[in-house]
Amino acid sequence: MRRIFVWGFFVLLSLGFSLPSLRAAPSGAVENGGLLILSLEDAVSRALDSSLNLKQSLIDLSIADYSSKRLWAEIFPTISGTGGLNYQAGNVSRDGMKFEDSNFSYSTSFGLTLNFNAGVPYAMKLLKLAYQTQLLSYEDASRQIEIETAKSFYTLIAGRENLTQLEEALKLAEQQFEKNQTAFGSGIIAERTLLQSRLSVETAKYNLSTAQTTYDNQMNQLLTSLGIPQGIPVVLEGSFVIVQIDEDPEELIREYLPRRPDIVKQRQEIERLEYTEKRGALSAKAPSLSLQVQWRGGSGTGGISADFTDSVSGSASISIPITPWIPGTTGAQQIRSAGANVEKARLELQNIEDSASAQIRSYTVNLRNSWKSLEIARLRVSIAERTYELTEQGFRNGAVDFLDLESVRNDLASARQQLLERERDYQITTLDLAKALNRDWRQFTVEKTKRSEG
Repeated sequence: MRRIFVWGFFVLLSLGFSLPSLRAAPSGAVENGGLLILSLEDAVSRALDSSLNLKQSLIDLSIADYSSKRLWAEIFPTISGTGGLNYQAGNVSRDGMKFEDSNFSYSTSFGLTLNFNAGVPYAMKLLKLAYQTQLLSYEDASRQIEIETAKSFYTLIAGRENLTQLEEALKLAEQQFEKNQTAFGSGIIAERTLLQSRLSVETAKYNLSTAQTTYDNQMNQLLTSLGIPQGIPVVLEGSFVIVQIDEDPEELIREYLPRRPDIVKQRQEIERLEYTEKRGALSAKAPSLSLQVQWRGGSGTGGISADFTDSVSGSASISIPITPWIPGTTGAQQIRSAGANVEKARLELQNIEDSASAQIRSYTVNLRNSWKSLEIARLRVSIAERTYELTEQGFRNGAVDFLDLESVRNDLASARQQLLERERDYQITTLDLAKALNRDWRQFTVEKTKRSEG
C-alpha cells in the first residue's frame, strides 16, 4: 500500500507540473520551439480574454443580472430590531450615583414596515431593462474588440507582404548591382551606371529597414492588446480574404438597421424613460399604502429584575398626494419634464437611424469603387511585371539604359505596393461594413464567399 501511495503521489505531482505548460498556449495557438504561430481566431480569442474594459463590463453585467433576478427586493419589507440597557436614578445630587438593580432596565423591539406604491411594477421593469441594456453593451463591446483585432491582424498581414516585396526588390537591386560590377570591370558600362546601381541597393535597404520598424511597432501593439509578452517570436498565420461585395444598400438598411446596437440601445433608452415617467407619475399621484407592525419587550420601570412585559402595536395608513395634481407645482413640473425627455429620446433615435443609414450607404459605395480600383491595380501589376521582363532583356542586350531599367523596376515596386494597399483597404472596409450591419465578421466573410462561388 505504501508503494502504491508513493507512486500515485509522484504521478499526480508530475501531472501538476505539466498543467501550466498545457495551458500556456490557448486554443488556436501553436508553439514550435518557442515560436508562437498566431492565427486570426486565436488573436481574437486572446484579445477578448485580455481586455480590461470587457472585464469591467462583465462585472457590471453580473450586477445587473443579480438585480434583475431578485425583483422581490422592490417590495421586501423594512425589518429592524433594537435592544438597549437603561439606567435611571432619582435624587442623585443628594444620594449620589447608586448602581442598584431597581435603577436599571432593559428593552427590546422588533419592527416591520411594508410600503406599497403604484410605481413599483415599473421599478421592476426598469431593473429588467437595465440587465438587457448591459447585456447588449457587453456583446457590442466584444464584437468591437473582435473587429478591431481583425483590422490590426490584417494590417500586419499587409505589412508582412510588404516586407516580402521589399526584400524581393532589394534582391533584384543587389543582383543588378553584381551584374553591373561585372559589366563595369569589362568596360561595358560607365561608372555613373555602377554608382546609380549601388544607390538603388542602398535605397532598397533603407525602405526595407523603415518598413520593418513600422511592422515591429504594429506587432508590439497587437501583442500588448493580446496580453502576450513582447520578445516572444510570433508568426502570423493567415492571408487576405478578398471577396467582392456588391450589395444594395437600401436592402441592407431594411434588413440590418433595426438590429444595430446603437439603435437598439436608443430604443431601450426610450423605453427606460417611459418607465421612469410612468413610475414617477404613479409614485407622485397615486395613493400609497403603509403597513407597520412593532413588538416591544423589556423589564419596564421595575428594575432589571422585574418581570418581563411585552406589547405589540400595528398601523395601516393610506397616503393620498394632492400637490402633484395641481398644475405648475414642483411635482407636476417634474412629471412634465420626464415626458419631454421621452420626446427628445425619440428625436435622437431618428438622428441615429439617419446617420447609420448614411454610413451603410457610404461603405457599400466605397466597396464598389474599391473593387474597381483593385482590378485596375491588379492589371497594373501584370503590365508592370511584363514591362520589367522586356526592359531587363533589353538592358542585357544593351538596347536599354540602366536609368530606364531602374525606372521600370520602381514602377513595378510601386504597382505591387499599390495593389497591396488596395487589398488591405478593401479587407478593412469589409470589416467596417460588417460592423455597421452588426454582423459577425466571420459569418459575413463566409456568406459572401459562398455567394461569389455560387
